[in-house]
Amino acid sequence: MGYENLHVEREDGIAVVTVSRPAKLNALNGRTLEELDASFASLASDDGVKGVILTGAGEKAFVAGADIEELAGLDADAGRALSERGHRVFDRIEWLGKPVVAAVNGFALGGGCELALACHVRIASENASLGTPEVKLGLICGYGGTQRLPRLIGRGAALEILLTGERVSAQEALRVGLVNRVVPREELLAAARSLLRQMIVNGPLALRATLEAVHGGADRPLAEAQDSEAQLFGELCASQDAREGTRAFLEKRAPRFEGR
Repeated sequence: MGYENLHVEREDGIAVVTVSRPAKLNALNGRTLEELDASFASLASDDGVKGVILTGAGEKAFVAGADIEELAGLDADAGRALSERGHRVFDRIEWLGKPVVAAVNGFALGGGCELALACHVRIASENASLGTPEVKLGLICGYGGTQRLPRLIGRGAALEILLTGERVSAQEALRVGLVNRVVPREELLAAARSLLRQMIVNGPLALRATLEAVHGGADRPLAEAQDSEAQLFGELCASQDAREGTRAFLEKRAPRFEGR
């Protein structure tokens, strides 16, 4: 499928999804949200894709935010509908069942920061900056930022970012845990690929179950979340991948996982 505002490349089990609206610093308009939804639905069902890198085109922006022209003049019903639509798209990314690494190559502001938060791991280039400037427009985050950011870095640190609307540098984002690593801009995609390869050599069923256990248990009582973990662990014990993985360990060889 061809896209207007995205480029999708697949190679060696890794898909690279690039948001490309250079004239708008890759801002998220309605068309781009539609294409993100369609592309990640396709990647979910593509057995050849084991993990995804999400980045932005150019050297200035990952995604600079939502398209302000589309926000201006929304009434209450239209605003709620837009927010719910963004939630559905970003939830699809978070619940893909395959590792998604955000390669933050510049501005990740507003909806762009929220998009990075929906990914499982974030690597930033040294020139990147992140933030949620919605309050400066008289708005709040609409694509899950008020919920994902506190869960990631803690309520106090998140509220400082959310309430000031100020940008944080890549290094400050690293300090508070908003990003996992900071690398030189020219090394960003290579670093994202290297990290993703470390993940996707592992059992795909185990990766999916890990993501499900972490995300599904985050807001549940500990005992309930552990019960879910035990259920997932038991299901994996009966899988062919687990038998292959344990046998390979005992035989001192690399496992050959088949996702069964």
